[in-house]
Amino acid sequence: MTNEGTGTGEVAVRVRADGNMDEGALAYLREKIGAVLGRPGLPPVSGEVRVTRAAAAHVALPWFAGAEIQVGDDLVVVHAREASARELADRLQDRLRSRTERSAHRRVEARRTAAPPPWRGGPRPQQRQGAGGR
Repeated sequence: MTNEGTGTGEVAVRVRADGNMDEGALAYLREKIGAVLGRPGLPPVSGEVRVTRAAAAHVALPWFAGAEIQVGDDLVVVHAREASARELADRLQDRLRSRTERSAHRRVEARRTAAPPPWRGGPRPQQRQGAGGR
């Protein structure tokens, strides 16, 4: 899936489906992933999404998805397990959205926390100059 435009840079995410996943469900999954990773304001995105279905009939949640997405300098890893392919796509979209937004907001200066105290490796206070001839 490659998406260019809207000022987001390039989105290059490969979607792999192991097992029997119909084309409609695969297109739905690609649409959901594209909606999350193609939004404006994200740095360049690349990575891979793997979808598998358990072969055993007795498994309660047979669909599994694992995504490893590089968002700028951050690696976003998401896993999801659901009963159907559509539910899996929805769950994966929710988890990808929350993790990528967290990664994107961490870069914003206004959202960063204050500097850590000196005993945790933060900046040391300046020593006083001319304090009584010591």
